[in-house]
Amino acid sequence: MDDNIHTPTVASGPTTTGGPDRDLTKLTMVDLMQEKERIEEELSALSSVLTSHGVNMNTSLTTFDDFPRDDIDVAQIRTLRAKIIRLRNDHKEIMRHLEKGIHDHFSNLQRTQGVPSSISNTNGSTGAQTNSVGNYLSDAAMLGPPFAKVNSVAVASPADQAGLKLGDRIRSFGSVNWINHERLSKVAELVQQNEGRTLIVKVTRQDGGNATELDLELVPRRDWGGRGLLGCHLVPL
Repeated sequence: MDDNIHTPTVASGPTTTGGPDRDLTKLTMVDLMQEKERIEEELSALSSVLTSHGVNMNTSLTTFDDFPRDDIDVAQIRTLRAKIIRLRNDHKEIMRHLEKGIHDHFSNLQRTQGVPSSISNTNGSTGAQTNSVGNYLSDAAMLGPPFAKVNSVAVASPADQAGLKLGDRIRSFGSVNWINHERLSKVAELVQQNEGRTLIVKVTRQDGGNATELDLELVPRRDWGGRGLLGCHLVPL
């Protein structure tokens, strides 16, 4: 048995963002988004491996008398957990830079074009900072790229009644957008939390060579006669 079985077997410190010598402030928004997506994909894969072992991040790896469990690979699980913790920290750092980029973008718009904005000053309380970040993400969805595409729509479903069509590209789904959708997991979470409530879905629709921007009202519900709350299938872009 490994004498250090209770100790993670990976080195500490960032790995996904290129190490401490990489200056994230010099990356473009596109580069940051690609890194964000890559980290989320890796987190999803590692979480699936943990699940395959029948454990999660909080499952005890020792018996009641504090011996390593012999029904699981304790060393591998601790290594996976250490990687997940590092990836989560890297993800937070990427998100911090994305939020700063959005803030700078809107500040530039205000200075150069006089565009009104509801973004508040982030120099206040913690609550004000949280609300401000939420405003950045909400406003960014209107200017950011689509993050998902409609792959199918069932007839007479909530999605069909809202006007969603095959091929529509989603720019925002309620409060979820290109910054915070986390491989569409946040869309599913939002839908579950808002059954029977109206969600505004902003889509881009191609009609020949023209693109039309639409705001659709979608009400998730179960009683429409089919599976799920929406009756449509979305795929990430």
